[in-house]
Amino acid sequence: MTFSDFKDKITTIKTSNLGGLNAQFKLAPKMRLKYNAEKIKARQPKVAAVLALFYPDDHNNMCFLLTQRAHYKGTHSAQISFPGGKIDAVDNCLEETALRETFEEVGIAEKEITVLRELTDVYIAPSNFLATPFIAYADEKLVFKKNYEVAKTINVLVSDLLNDKTITTTFINNTYLKNETVPCFLLNNTVVWGATAMILSEIKELLK
Repeated sequence: MTFSDFKDKITTIKTSNLGGLNAQFKLAPKMRLKYNAEKIKARQPKVAAVLALFYPDDHNNMCFLLTQRAHYKGTHSAQISFPGGKIDAVDNCLEETALRETFEEVGIAEKEITVLRELTDVYIAPSNFLATPFIAYADEKLVFKKNYEVAKTINVLVSDLLNDKTITTTFINNTYLKNETVPCFLLNNTVVWGATAMILSEIKELLK
């Protein structure tokens, strides 16, 4: 997908019905399916926001940003994610949270991008977060300046996301999934699963 192709889709992106949980669950681990709205509410999840940021590369191909978290003593250490984090007292709304976290983590200021819309909340059971994703874009190639929370930035072609051949499965064995096969995207030789894959699944349907 070229930058001009993406620009042509902006009205559709802003106005189309979202795929919601049906879209998310195509890439959800089995453990996530156990949590309905009632169970999620009962757990009183922490509130967070993330930003799915799209931008052109040197060849005018549309890309989006993923990050690999730094190693730390926590549930999501070294995992692939979007820029984002929990709401702060300085934030007036979750969109501000997503924008602030993006600036802090990868150095992209609000003035450089345009937020298109809010997407469907995604529940992250292992850390008990309810994250609200936002989709945004930039008119020019971006230069990222990562902070200590980010091990590396990953530029992914939108065309790869739209290619059904990048959907596969992977084997997970960690503190909360024991020897389980989960659906995932394989993007830039990077396995993307869990909440990030669920958000991408909804975005994929929106772009198609």
